[in-house]
Amino acid sequence: MNKIPINLTRIQKAATQMTGIINQTPLITAPWLGRARKIQVHLKLENLQITGSFKSRGALIKILSLSKEQLDRGIIAVSAGNHAQGVAVHAQRLGINATIVMPAHTPVAKIEQTASFGARIVIYGETLTQSFEKANTLIEEENLTLIHPYDDPFVIAGQGTIALEMLTQCPEIDTLIIPIGGGGLCSGMAIAAKAIKPSIEIYGVQSIHCPSMIQALYSERSFIPQELHRIPIAEGIMVKNPGQLPQKILKEHLTDILAISDDHIEDAIDKLVTCGKLVAEGAGAAGVAALLAHGERFKGKTVGTVICGGNIDSRILSSELMRALVRQGKLIRLQIQLHDNPGSLGKITKIIGDEGGNIFELTHQRYFSHLTIKMTEVDVCIETRGTEHARQIIHQLQVESFPTKFVE
Repeated sequence: MNKIPINLTRIQKAATQMTGIINQTPLITAPWLGRARKIQVHLKLENLQITGSFKSRGALIKILSLSKEQLDRGIIAVSAGNHAQGVAVHAQRLGINATIVMPAHTPVAKIEQTASFGARIVIYGETLTQSFEKANTLIEEENLTLIHPYDDPFVIAGQGTIALEMLTQCPEIDTLIIPIGGGGLCSGMAIAAKAIKPSIEIYGVQSIHCPSMIQALYSERSFIPQELHRIPIAEGIMVKNPGQLPQKILKEHLTDILAISDDHIEDAIDKLVTCGKLVAEGAGAAGVAALLAHGERFKGKTVGTVICGGNIDSRILSSELMRALVRQGKLIRLQIQLHDNPGSLGKITKIIGDEGGNIFELTHQRYFSHLTIKMTEVDVCIETRGTEHARQIIHQLQVESFPTKFVE
């Protein structure tokens, strides 16, 4: 008897149950991403689901598996975002009472969006572990049914429908790259893909800030502890305790799990916006980040990856796009010394303008400086065409006797 309670038939049934409820999202090519290494890249746009994430698939299939008695008593979920919205939207559609326990750090926008679907919101704890403790208390007190975000066969079957769609839309795909948090998405897709195409290679992706599934499956690998003060950008895959059922599935089906950094994720978010005109959250861009970080491994392959979520805060997105310009040398900050005389500042701005730089911001600093009283400093933020252009501007300022240094 198969110890794993999910197979292709169950996933195909889930796909039928979704008809008319869940969007069959587009699979688009991304030549801008794989051209340099001759990789054919296909992006599955789950960020276009009504809740902005794939999570509504698994949530629906789990809810549909419940008895009328369970539905009448109500359901409960623990989530800081996408799973919460997936559960809430289906509960509202089916007229079910839903309670969502969310940790205190949950962005206000995600709380409001989940509440807009009619769910009761309970804010509790600093971590998801603490939120689960509260949920367990409510389950006992109110006899609610838990909709687990990843460690559940019905949820996993629902997520597996993505692979069915991808291999129907592009049968030539020979490699899948799938973000891993708790493991529900990757395990469901792995079962479906391997059943349809046994030769397919399946790679998971995890952040080096939380490589929990890597450590569970490949205990021989070690990671340098990351800065404790740094808040990871891909909170959707920051799961410290991956699911037991996903671990069992992935141990059987995975080719490997790739580790990526926040820098890779930020670059991926930027490329998706600037090259693909697509908005992705940190976890949603993880597959693209893996291609940027480990592209040589996939040379000559036909790769499919999932843009699994697009629920990124607009402030974070705008900051990330500006940070990308800094990394590319298209937005630089210079510290320039000059004589504190009339006309000196005008000379600097003229040099920058003549060299094609656009002054974005300028701060004149007279007092907080170690220079002599006859000298001053200015911090200038400049838009450039890139690193070489930035060097050209710096060189010209120095030629004109304005000591200049690049500020990190």
